[in-house]
Amino acid sequence: MKQGVIIGFLGKTQDRFSEYQKPATTREKLEIVSRIEGFDGVEMVFPYETGDPAETKQMMDEMNLCFAAINVNIKKESEWVPGALTRPDKGIRDRAVSMIKKAKDYARAVGAPHVTCCPLSDGYDILFQVNYRQAWNYMVDAIGEAADYLPEIPLFIEPKYSETRVHCQLDSTAKALLLLKEVGNPATGVTLDMGHSLQSQENPAQALVTIYESGFDAYIHTNDNDTKADWDLVGASRHFLHYVELMFWAQQCNYDKYFTTDASPRIFDVVEFFNRHSEITLGAYNLAKSLDHNSLLEMMRNEDFNSLMKYVNKEIYRV
Repeated sequence: MKQGVIIGFLGKTQDRFSEYQKPATTREKLEIVSRIEGFDGVEMVFPYETGDPAETKQMMDEMNLCFAAINVNIKKESEWVPGALTRPDKGIRDRAVSMIKKAKDYARAVGAPHVTCCPLSDGYDILFQVNYRQAWNYMVDAIGEAADYLPEIPLFIEPKYSETRVHCQLDSTAKALLLLKEVGNPATGVTLDMGHSLQSQENPAQALVTIYESGFDAYIHTNDNDTKADWDLVGASRHFLHYVELMFWAQQCNYDKYFTTDASPRIFDVVEFFNRHSEITLGAYNLAKSLDHNSLLEMMRNEDFNSLMKYVNKEIYRV
């Protein structure tokens, strides 16, 4: 398997209450990636961590790193804080679409396989805040235009239930798929963030299969939470069996992209935090690989539920 990390978590982060870790340049963040066991993938945030494409490629090559994705941020600028792709002002929407297109340009220049976008600021905080009909159609049109640009660089959309809005426009895997069905561009996919899926009361493994069975591609972010908020914890620290099941179905779906870590060390030592994440993710992947896939699928087909529970207890929980 291939593992990577969103490098924004390797420097200073903050929430409403505190600041965590120290500021770091993009080069310093890449140096940290090179020290994490089992990591060689980088998801870099455009345009806040990206510099000159040639210089960035040179840094990546020096450290034997590869691009997992380019992550385009359309929520940070002041005009996008209340929303970007669903706003009534067409100029605001157009500038957000332009940012996604520029991220695609950058991805092509540095050799990144795709662009991913999580439109967190699009949604609502109070009822009667937005025109749902217009917001939906604006987002379909915006994503459609962005997807049509440079189709050789696929655009992956990442749903989330809440944050930064109390209720995000794309609050589930199903709604992201509905959006992409409306867009109708095969050069699109869904970024399945395990923590986002759990927060939406989904089963991440089922969500992954649903993406593929709906005819779209998937890209996986790994982390964990308590389902009440998106805490970005070390993988499998709360949902071990879900983690192993996700790995099982990723293998069944022949998933071959990076498992990119969207986890935040906050109070923990950065390198050791991600070493533990790498360790458990690889361990869960290898555990899923060691299972008798054919026997499990046959027990599912035969609805042999007791044998399935016994197999899970013995081969996964080892009791």
